[in-house]
Amino acid sequence: MRMHLSISLALGVMLFGLPSASAQVAAHTPAKFTVPSVQLAMPSGKPVARINGVVLTDRDLLREEYAIFPYARQHGGTIPQNMEAGIRKGAIEMITFEELVYQEAQKQKVAVPPERLAKAQKEFQKQFTNDGEYQQFLRIEFQGKEPLVRSQIKRSLTIDEFLKKNVAQKATLSPVELRALYDKSGDRFKYPESFAIQTISAMPPANATPAQQKEARKRAEDALRQAKLTKTAEQFGMLAEKISDDDYRVMMGDHKWIERDKMPPEMLQPALKMKLGDVSDIAQVGQYYVIFRLNGHMQPGKFKFEKVKNKFRTEMEQQKTEKLRSALNKKLRQSAKVETL
Repeated sequence: MRMHLSISLALGVMLFGLPSASAQVAAHTPAKFTVPSVQLAMPSGKPVARINGVVLTDRDLLREEYAIFPYARQHGGTIPQNMEAGIRKGAIEMITFEELVYQEAQKQKVAVPPERLAKAQKEFQKQFTNDGEYQQFLRIEFQGKEPLVRSQIKRSLTIDEFLKKNVAQKATLSPVELRALYDKSGDRFKYPESFAIQTISAMPPANATPAQQKEARKRAEDALRQAKLTKTAEQFGMLAEKISDDDYRVMMGDHKWIERDKMPPEMLQPALKMKLGDVSDIAQVGQYYVIFRLNGHMQPGKFKFEKVKNKFRTEMEQQKTEKLRSALNKKLRQSAKVETL
């Protein structure tokens, strides 16, 4: 669960929701923010939603809007106009979901270990640069009452505990489950035959005259003589930086891996016969002349499970998490009275 929803962003409202005069000026400097924008309304405690009788205010809403679009803080609470409606809608949905989760956690008597609560409170206070700043926060957000801060932290941790048990733990995949998903992934982890190459090219201008075409051919022949003398990819790359016409010269002519079906036929045919480290003869591709070094030739295959499992696990567990959260939200809403004010 995101601790900032109830705790850290409370600090964010104080520091960013109430910008200084200099911050407000910067936010309205055209060079800083040129797209159409709107200013997020300052919170006043106005009700924005009622969840089973519990009122959520524009303070809760603003915290979540900053969570969704943190860049607004850098612009005095300003967000792009074309994003404002979507951000507000998403923020309403999130604070509603969290309130529903909190109410359900209370019903199930979810407990927060005292030591975890104490640690979280200390970590929260460390966000302030000094005690004066913390006291100012208390006055603005909690009428100067520190127990209310503790209550808010406890609420956040309670939501965290509930979601950990009902979402995070259930979304965790065992090694066997992950392997089964990999085995059912079909072509997802397959890769095609590919070639790793560096190029040096001589490119006449568009609509080149015969003389210009001839001149480009001559440059290519001169480049070929020099390229054949290179012994390493680095030497070939340094030559490409000096004399090649194509944009890859700034990367030492390196194209990395190119799939077989994306290789021009004029280059593919010689590449199939070359050994690693070989430098081709001149290949004419359209009106361009190309010389290339073959650095790698990879046959088609499939990435092994061990190579992809960590990234695959993250993706699969994220997908499962989203499904579980969505199902939980739907279930909690079925018996709830949710009003948007």
